[in-house]
Formats: sequence, structure tokens, C-alpha cells
Amino acid sequence: MGIDLGTKTIGVALSDVGRQVASPFETLKRTKFGPDSQRLGAIAQDHGVCGIVIGFPLNMDGTVGPRAQASRAFARNIAAALSLPVLLWDERMSTMAVERTLIEADLSRAKRAEVVDRAAAAYILQGVLDRLGRLARP
Repeated sequence: MGIDLGTKTIGVALSDVGRQVASPFETLKRTKFGPDSQRLGAIAQDHGVCGIVIGFPLNMDGTVGPRAQASRAFARNIAAALSLPVLLWDERMSTMAVERTLIEADLSRAKRAEVVDRAAAAYILQGVLDRLGRLARP
């Protein structure tokens, strides 16, 4: 399961069972950690999730800022709450890349706002799946 953690929303993506293709799944409106983790736990259980990838928003120079610190804390808490392994994945430029793709697809601003978080989660998860695929090849 891929997660794009925002201040107001959580984008969620899932991969196929072969771990080849990430697909946007849902955008959750953030509330408090308890209800958010319960919803993510329900998704994980319903879809047989075996691990979570969370976008890690490093600064452009690679340093850790407040958003990255918040993502690290969320990762630590969700790993404990769901008893699943969690990977932080560098997500610099992911939302901009997704926005560009959605603009090229001629989606309206309102429609882009509706799908960008879960599409960014899919972009993050796909990056990990692609990396794992390259590592598995001899």
C-alpha cells in the first residue's frame, strides 16, 4: 500500500498481487490518528496488504524539514498500530509530476484536486515496485 501523506488528506494506492502495477485507490480526509489508522488498517486487511510505503518529502537539497519529520512520526506510529513494515520513500517532485500528467490529460482543476493525492500515492508506490523489480532481475 502506498501513502501520500498530506496535511488535510491521505492519498492511498494499492498494487496488484504480483507487485508490478500501482493503482490509485482512495483519498482519505485526515482527522485524528486513531480514526485514520483504523481506516488504513481496514484497507490493509481487506486487500491483503503486506507492507506500507509512505512518501518522504525531503527538501530539495536532501535535508529533513518539518513535513518529513511529520511523515517519519506517522510512519513510526502506523507501523506500530498496524503491525506492518513501513518504508519511507523519497517523494520529491512526485506531486508535481502527477499534476503535470493530469494537466496533459486535460483534467479540470477541480478534477485534478480530487485525484492528485491518490495518484501521487500510486506514483510513490510504483517507484518502489519498479526498484524492487530491478533488484529481482539477475
